[in-house]
Amino acid sequence: MAQSSLSPTTDVFNQSPPFEDVDLFSTDRPLVEAVTVNGGEAAGAELADFGKLWGSAAMAQRGRVANENTPKLKTYDSRGFRRDEVEFHPAYHELMAHSARAGIHNSTWNEKGEAAGGASEVVRGAKFFIASQVETGHLCPITMTRAAVGALSVDPALRAKVMPVLGSRSYDPAFAPWWTKRGMTMGMGMTEKQGGTDVRANITRAVRDGDADRITGHKWFMSAPMCDAFLVLAQAEGGLTCFFMPRFAPDGSVNGIHFQRLKDKLGNRSNASSEVVFDNAYALRLGEEGRGVPTIIQMVSLTRQDCSLASAGLMRSGLAHALHHARHRSVFQKHLADQPLMKSVLADMALHVEASTALVMRLCRSFDRAPHDKAEAAYMRLLTPVVKYWTCKSAPGFLYEAMECLGGNGYVEEGILARHYRESPVNAIWEGSGNVMCLDVLRALSREADAAADVLRGLVEETKGLPGVVEAVGFIAKSFRQPDAERVARLAVEKLALVAAAAALNEVSPRHAELLAATRLGADHGNLYGAVDLSDQDIRGLLDRALPA
Repeated sequence: MAQSSLSPTTDVFNQSPPFEDVDLFSTDRPLVEAVTVNGGEAAGAELADFGKLWGSAAMAQRGRVANENTPKLKTYDSRGFRRDEVEFHPAYHELMAHSARAGIHNSTWNEKGEAAGGASEVVRGAKFFIASQVETGHLCPITMTRAAVGALSVDPALRAKVMPVLGSRSYDPAFAPWWTKRGMTMGMGMTEKQGGTDVRANITRAVRDGDADRITGHKWFMSAPMCDAFLVLAQAEGGLTCFFMPRFAPDGSVNGIHFQRLKDKLGNRSNASSEVVFDNAYALRLGEEGRGVPTIIQMVSLTRQDCSLASAGLMRSGLAHALHHARHRSVFQKHLADQPLMKSVLADMALHVEASTALVMRLCRSFDRAPHDKAEAAYMRLLTPVVKYWTCKSAPGFLYEAMECLGGNGYVEEGILARHYRESPVNAIWEGSGNVMCLDVLRALSREADAAADVLRGLVEETKGLPGVVEAVGFIAKSFRQPDAERVARLAVEKLALVAAAAALNEVSPRHAELLAATRLGADHGNLYGAVDLSDQDIRGLLDRALPA
């Protein structure tokens, strides 16, 4: 039988090449300059090597596969014994191993579990920012592990026992007691069904048992259930208390930590989140009885920092993919990147990413310097919730815009932007929602009014001459002083974030700080990206910095 000459068109043309095998550090001029300005210049070669690795096609493939092959809960073994073990695809373990090898989970601490100092937060923050552009889910146990050391500082003896394993750059996924392993990870459990954010409504109970406690109750969200130990909150006789709960009891038996199910989440698919029941679980008290919230909040401030870094990294990735596509895709006889409307959109997006990058790196600098600088400590306390609020809530809308730049190619699962889009909302929800961040800012202003006022004065000085700043700061001060400050807190916090971003960007690129202030604090910016009047020169400058042509 003669075959038909008719066949579908198979030639592929006018498509952008894959955005891979790219140095995610060196090609990102705003990040390079922000790292330099904030004290991390000496790590340039290290960060370039990291950027090349994570920008490789192999790492992109691992990120995709880890999300397509989600974790599985194995409640029992073949003999009927409880195991409550979470299994992952090898790609996930490879991502974890690379992040651990780079020290993203522990490089801000020395071997004793004390702050490493120098520019360790800035350098580590840049790595976190880069890794989040490839795969964000695996970074949950990475950030939890790093942050847990902050809470362990209240018990130097326990910290000293844990640090030789936690301080290792080896990743060891074995289901075994933490003290037998080459490296370990840590998770956290605070949230219960009836309370959510209001952890003081927790009903999980701890009963003294010799030198330890036995905990019975539940957690509605237990982050990273594959970890070797967890920091959990439970009610003791003296009130809500923080505990160190290992996966295995001291005798080597599996601890009474029974996972009910893994959460079926919108995004963050490579990472496991669980509901858990504690059945007389062994735990060690961490900190003073009744001081559970102040103890664990030392962990939370660090995880909020990472939520901001991840959101900024996701937006950076969205911009890079959108700009790369627009430079290769032709529509109406010229490249998308040469179309006036698209140039306006991309440049406006680039300005937002540049400001976000400068701000999160500036926040990392405050974490570096806070232990020995009161002004930086005040900046860190006031601005951490502000930065988290602004960057995390910006990301979903930004990534939608990035997807639209690619048209239908941005909306399909074969590309990375759909995953980024689904990933982005969780950073605004985890570690305190937007409203919780605003309340935290109000709390800082009331409890540390003088220090907060000094921070605001510093921001005014750092943004002197920029359009709209004086009016914005006046509004912020007035809003926070009024009796019903909570009513307008979101608007005031957003303006504070923009002033802080302008101040941070002014150190990196004064011209772009001026553009940010004019378009965000001034009166000539619409509600959507691209609804802005930028000169051709400014557009070229922003896009050339964002990604070399």
